[in-house]
Amino acid sequence: MESSNKFIDWLLPYNGEFENEEDLIKIIDEINKKVNQSTNQSTGIQTIILFQKEKEYLSPLPSNDIIESYMNFEQKATVHKDSMIYYKGSRYSVPPKYINKTVTLKTVENELHIYFNTDLISVHILSVIKKVNYHESHYRELMENLIKNREDIEQICTNNLNELDKLLHR
Repeated sequence: MESSNKFIDWLLPYNGEFENEEDLIKIIDEINKKVNQSTNQSTGIQTIILFQKEKEYLSPLPSNDIIESYMNFEQKATVHKDSMIYYKGSRYSVPPKYINKTVTLKTVENELHIYFNTDLISVHILSVIKKVNYHESHYRELMENLIKNREDIEQICTNNLNELDKLLHR
């Protein structure tokens, strides 16, 4: 906090001397050069030299994949009329009552959690191989509105999903 207050103190004399962002950036660059060339009070060495020496001992930053794994990203998606949402090139099912609604997607380890408002409505294992990921219960519920013969619905849904898997994994 003290360092940022010092910076504001250095910036105050320039108040009114800049008209736009570009002017302000130039002023900040000048302050930065002066600060880097100033001598550290405790060591008697220029701060830029101290920084260069300290950089030798710093480890490189991890890859973006590792950094992003610590962040909890949320995405929004619209449920299509096939009761599916798209996420990173694959499709995942939700219960049909959410068709045309906007849902929130969160990844937790290797799972995709799908929420409507704050309710968790579906969980899928993330897949780059399997492009269409239906939960059988979601598919059955969707088909109940289309299939007249209720007695055969279980068998029809199972057969359809098996055929879909075969078709997509040739």
